Amino acid sequence: MMKLFTTKQVAGIDKFTIENEPIADIDLMERAAMQITNWLVQRFSTERKMVFLAGPGNNGGDALAIARQLTDLDFQCEVYLLNFGKDLRGSPAINWKRLEEQGKVKLMKIRQVEDFAKTDPSDVLIDGLFGSGLSRPLEGLPAEIVSKINALSNTTVAIDIPSGLMGEDNSENIRENIVRADYTLTFQFPKISFLFAENEMFTGKWDVLPIGLHPEGIAQTPSNFHFIEKRDVKEMIPARSKFAHKGTFGHALLIAGSYGKMGASVLASKACLRSGVGLLTAHVPHFGYSIIQTAVPEAMVNIDDHDSIFTGVPDLSPFSAIGAGPGIGMKSNTKKALKELLEKAKVPLVLDADALNILSENKEWLNDLPENSILTPHPGEFKRLAGETANSWERIQKQIQMAWELKVTIVLKGAFTAIALPNGKVYFNSTGNPGMATAGSGDSLTGIILGLLAQRIPPENAAIAGVFLHGLAGDIAAGKQSEHALIAGDITDYLGKAFFDLG
Repeated sequence: MMKLFTTKQVAGIDKFTIENEPIADIDLMERAAMQITNWLVQRFSTERKMVFLAGPGNNGGDALAIARQLTDLDFQCEVYLLNFGKDLRGSPAINWKRLEEQGKVKLMKIRQVEDFAKTDPSDVLIDGLFGSGLSRPLEGLPAEIVSKINALSNTTVAIDIPSGLMGEDNSENIRENIVRADYTLTFQFPKISFLFAENEMFTGKWDVLPIGLHPEGIAQTPSNFHFIEKRDVKEMIPARSKFAHKGTFGHALLIAGSYGKMGASVLASKACLRSGVGLLTAHVPHFGYSIIQTAVPEAMVNIDDHDSIFTGVPDLSPFSAIGAGPGIGMKSNTKKALKELLEKAKVPLVLDADALNILSENKEWLNDLPENSILTPHPGEFKRLAGETANSWERIQKQIQMAWELKVTIVLKGAFTAIALPNGKVYFNSTGNPGMATAGSGDSLTGIILGLLAQRIPPENAAIAGVFLHGLAGDIAAGKQSEHALIAGDITDYLGKAFFDLG
């Protein structure tokens, strides 16, 4: 897994690299600048002027180095240096001197906002005002400059992090004083704040550029935050023995569907089977029998006593994992049946949708969850379960605390789905696309995770791999169908290709 670090930790890894590679600070800055220079050269022609806004710290030093490198490649560059009446120090000072000696870049200093001259709409603005070391909201002259940048129509590229944005918690930040970049080119690791929906307006599209930070420094720095990568998921899916049979791969029970919502049962059942489970029993109301038998002939069916809703728990002894919630509704008899399930289940549960909504009305039932169960709420469901939060960082903290207290895994769905484990670790997903924001997508995810869990894959791995494969299948489907036309059934249809893609 790629570790994700706080900005303070990254500064420590920078220091470790400088001391142990060893490499001079100015040379590490040059290496980082070259990565951004290469990115810019690949995307913009020399006909577009590059206008740099540089602060007095290392982020500004990066900007100065990039301006010099681009000028050597026949780009026209201008630099506006934010001046607080103090001389530059360290590597930024060296890079300013190099620009003066190069003699090709127009150099100006900003002492008041009017010193930042008008730009042509075709100019590309490079934001190097403030980097990830920022610890308080921008105000005064820097805030005025940010306001001017945001009022312009120019394409804006942020170096490492948009000026004014914090790397993790922006609860106390002043949002109007943050640069709204079109692109953010961050070094070595994504910042944790990039993974939160409310910060997309600042980061725009972001790319991670490697700058050769020391592997030992990365390995020695502890982190509870990780970014899921394909090679990690591949290791979570066990190889199949030639002599395996359907009993080898577990027996899942899926409680899903009600009158008018049998599609949820069909979608989750198909996804469960496609995830490789040996046997699946779908528990459905009486009227749903013919629907599930026709739509999913590979599934066995257990029929509820009620015609249209879930009201009773079958014998649970045959099952290695149980999923419940998609489309079951919230009738009083269904609530009683869910309570019965919580009391009787001896194997991990996967709970989604209406099961979570019922739990949010009966929070004391959360204590009855079997250990190692998996909850898969979307943000609205999580708010009902855990309470109101001001922003994504605060919500992640609640998610971590809740997973630890209940000894369960909580999958908070969305872009970069966050998976909080009982041990305090959080894994952000790297697959998926906006086309998956469609009815039934969550039902498919429930089925996939249930199928992996039933195969006796450890719950944390079932959640991580299930979310990754769900997103990967969605990405493959979007490549064939387009994001706009994607429907939940496509995710299951391309799940096989997702497994192939793992290698």
